[in-house]
Amino acid sequence: MWKSMTGVQIPINALADLQTQYLKQASELWNASLQGNAGAAPQPLKDRRFASPAWSSNPASAFMAQLYLLNARTLQEMADKVEAEDKTRARIKFAVQQFVDAAAPSNFLALNPEAQALALQSKGESISKGMQQLWDDLQRGHVSQTDESAFEVGRNVATTAGDVVFENDFFQLLEYKPLTEQVFERPLLMVPPCINKYYILDLQPDNSLIRYAVAQGHRVFVLSWRNPDESCKAWTWDDCIEHAAIQAISVVQDISGAKTIDTLGFCIGGTILSTALGVLAARGEQPAASVTLLTTLIDFTSNGILDIFVDEASVHQRETTIGAQAPNGPGLLKGQELATTFSFLRPNDLVWNYVVANYLKGEAPPPFDLLYWNGDSTNMSGPMYCWYLRHTYLQNELKLPGKLTVCGEKLDLGKIKAPIFIYGSREDHIVPWEAAYRSTQVFTGERTFVMGASGHIAGVINPASKNKRSHWLASDDALPAAPEQWLAAAEEHAGSWWPVWADWLAAHAGALKPAPKAPGNRKYKAIEPAPGRYVKQKA
Repeated sequence: MWKSMTGVQIPINALADLQTQYLKQASELWNASLQGNAGAAPQPLKDRRFASPAWSSNPASAFMAQLYLLNARTLQEMADKVEAEDKTRARIKFAVQQFVDAAAPSNFLALNPEAQALALQSKGESISKGMQQLWDDLQRGHVSQTDESAFEVGRNVATTAGDVVFENDFFQLLEYKPLTEQVFERPLLMVPPCINKYYILDLQPDNSLIRYAVAQGHRVFVLSWRNPDESCKAWTWDDCIEHAAIQAISVVQDISGAKTIDTLGFCIGGTILSTALGVLAARGEQPAASVTLLTTLIDFTSNGILDIFVDEASVHQRETTIGAQAPNGPGLLKGQELATTFSFLRPNDLVWNYVVANYLKGEAPPPFDLLYWNGDSTNMSGPMYCWYLRHTYLQNELKLPGKLTVCGEKLDLGKIKAPIFIYGSREDHIVPWEAAYRSTQVFTGERTFVMGASGHIAGVINPASKNKRSHWLASDDALPAAPEQWLAAAEEHAGSWWPVWADWLAAHAGALKPAPKAPGNRKYKAIEPAPGRYVKQKA
């Protein structure tokens, strides 16, 4: 990284302008604080970190907060003025933002008048509770974002009724109990991301995409990944394609008796599903009647903030520490490392907000199912992770026909013949919607693109029954190469995108037939009730 900083500079004229502006604004702030405004009610600060009256009513605290905001703006403007190549500039801006967010006076008890007032009012009880919560979080190894004791997988999250009908070392296959008297003849297989647990798709009955699909008359199967431990540290990308995704497709075909099935992949689960279907296409097999890809990366040309973490040096470092050829043998990428990285992509919302509330104010975080899932981290095997980093994020080879060999087959995703439904979230910081849209240029069959409001998770988990947010659809079938052109021609529609997908999926699911009376079949019998053992394994 330091090599990439060579030649980085801020133009002298730009720096001089910033200095002049800073001195002017700092002087105005200082003079205003000295003069005061006797008799006038203090004006609350607009930044939500300083919105409490405790900040605006205390002149010293108000001045400190406003000076901090001025310093933060100036540092961010300096980062914007840096002359360097794009990735270096992005890294500098990211590092500056991390420093700015961490340095906020609200994060420190000695500088936070709201936390100090609460300590006085509670006679020190808030500090005592905060220290106890800090100690508890040190034992857990992460900052608590919710009351983790309020949830239990299988009791009040991941509760849709079903059974485990197959398992191997890599995954369990869940089959869900029908909610309708008739089901479509083609079953639906969902492949969730392996860097989180599947039950983001089944948090509560009223926001469960799994339950929604079952209620629409689909015979739903879900791949539940094993949480890798030391015995799994040598798993490769090929292993997870052959022994998980392809195996799951085969078992679902066998149980249902359907030659072709509907498939869905979420995030990296969509990347895995697409790879598996590409391998099968190279073998002359076309098992998918349809493919749904939710916030999935196939073309890794530009992927927002995550790009700053990937270059040749960083990938090589991973390969030599946890990769297949590491001198000390392969290792695991610990789940907490991934979780921490994702949290610091939005540090004010997912880190410092909880530091202040949990430790400085002694407030226990309220129960929230999505944040419980977010903290239920998973490990990844080093060789799989290293392959994924190098061949997708770094070298962007997945989209190139014949460039990669996976499971012994030359990969060409353009040979997948199934119609494809592609979804992207407009405010997604992990898979920017433009990156999700680029998949439309890789596949060659019938393609549909829908963009939803909100981010990576909230955009996807947007129940139709709540009629929240909105989504965008093109007025015709045109899919231009430039995402901006598609958006310019798209129309906004109120409410969830789920009904649009449900109508699309029903058109590819075949005829209706009586729902099965029991899970599995003679060969694949029920092993245990859903959600199964694998999803309960802790990292």
